[in-house]
Amino acid sequence: MKPLIHLALPSLALAGLIALGNSGDAAATAPLAVEAAAPNALALAPDGLRFDDGRTALVVTDPQNDFLSPEGVTWGVVGESVTENKTVENIEALLRGAKQHGLPVFISPHYYYPHDHAWLFEGTLEALMHDIGMFDRPDPLSLHGFKGSGADWLERYKPFIEDGETVVTSPHKVYGPETNDLVLQLRKQGIDRVVLAGMSANLCTESHLRELLEQGFDVTVVSDGTAAAKTEELGDGYAAALTNFHFMANAVVTTREAVAAMKPREN
Repeated sequence: MKPLIHLALPSLALAGLIALGNSGDAAATAPLAVEAAAPNALALAPDGLRFDDGRTALVVTDPQNDFLSPEGVTWGVVGESVTENKTVENIEALLRGAKQHGLPVFISPHYYYPHDHAWLFEGTLEALMHDIGMFDRPDPLSLHGFKGSGADWLERYKPFIEDGETVVTSPHKVYGPETNDLVLQLRKQGIDRVVLAGMSANLCTESHLRELLEQGFDVTVVSDGTAAAKTEELGDGYAAALTNFHFMANAVVTTREAVAAMKPREN
């Protein structure tokens, strides 16, 4: 399937040539041409998009309480975005649609064990996650204290995740799937197209998008199936991610469009 980006490169290239080939007032106005062209040029139209091909799977990152429950440790910074996007409801709709229409479902979870807290260096968000006990579990081989914890799934997702068919991969440790077996599990089931949703947009979801693209997958991101933190110091993580989704993904769609594309086509 060809990427659903229309006119993006010609439009941006033309604007760039105008900027380079002119001077004075003309050059000064060239950036306005790029800004005006960008919304239409970079739109990823879902027309004709189909996921009923037997090679597409739904991948959800971190559908866990610490991100998506008002009782989770990050709700104070992600809650606004989750609520605005109706992320909790939309992930449920994606899971239900995938199950109804026969798409395989893969969950890429995030867990931290005691040995992960012994890391000698960490990035900004890694340090924060460890400080607040995000996704903590006492042992890799034990579920003691797991039920209802921040590392557990939202209760409303459990019928879809714990049905004996969903693939729950090993945990990723920072943001991307380079540290777990998601790519292996997808390949072993003959999957080369992914519908991607989950948390959080500018961290794990975007990192999964980038690595899956590098691994040769066709990736569609569900824009309202994710959300991100908003802080005065760091800004709006969702807005940052949405920009990159549009630049990189093979398509960007809404939950409604994704579920519609899952339905078997009529003969």
